[in-house]
Amino acid sequence: MFDTLKSEIKAIKDKDPAARSTLEILLCYPGFYALLMHRVSHYLWNHSFKLLARMNSNLARFLTGIEIHPGATFGKRVFIDHGMGVVVGETAEVGDDVLIYQGVILGGTSTQKTKRHPTVERGVIIGAGAKVMGNITIGEFSKIGTGAVVLKDVPPESTCVGVPGRIVKSKRTELIDLDHNKLPDPVADAINTITEHLKEHDEQFKILFEKHEICLTDDNDDLDKIKIKK
Repeated sequence: MFDTLKSEIKAIKDKDPAARSTLEILLCYPGFYALLMHRVSHYLWNHSFKLLARMNSNLARFLTGIEIHPGATFGKRVFIDHGMGVVVGETAEVGDDVLIYQGVILGGTSTQKTKRHPTVERGVIIGAGAKVMGNITIGEFSKIGTGAVVLKDVPPESTCVGVPGRIVKSKRTELIDLDHNKLPDPVADAINTITEHLKEHDEQFKILFEKHEICLTDDNDDLDKIKIKK
């Protein structure tokens, strides 16, 4: 038990540069409390004390602002940073060394009593406000961008951004990467590409008009008003 606590505290120190001491983590980190209380709730849930499990999880939500259903499964060294507004559904599975920021939802999209929440594999980082919905799998060492809405599987070592989530393949290492502001944006990249093409075409038209001494009037919607200099 103490070895597990030590590994959890070490993981927090590795993933949060603001963590200055073990005592500070023990006294001031709601994500740490939420997971400790969840492990109690999960034990009660698996041993048919489901009402007690729900009562304990509600108490954890009241104290920490983090709502984790007792049926959810968590691996080792998971860190919920800040954590306010995090919601984890009943059939969610979270692997080892996962980093979750505030406002994240691991939610369901079905009313059937089946596996309806996400599976988050080892080493995933989920940015603040991201919504991961349904029985999908987030591959190991992937990164979910801030505010993304993920509705489909994400391959391992990928980056997913946007609404709905778009996958950008980018190999990651096991090194913890917190530079969320450097995530690629495929939509912005596409718009920038179109803008560059438009600029190139404008330059080509300008050269063409100058070469043939063509001048357009202000009302250039009317082709009859095109004047050719003599």
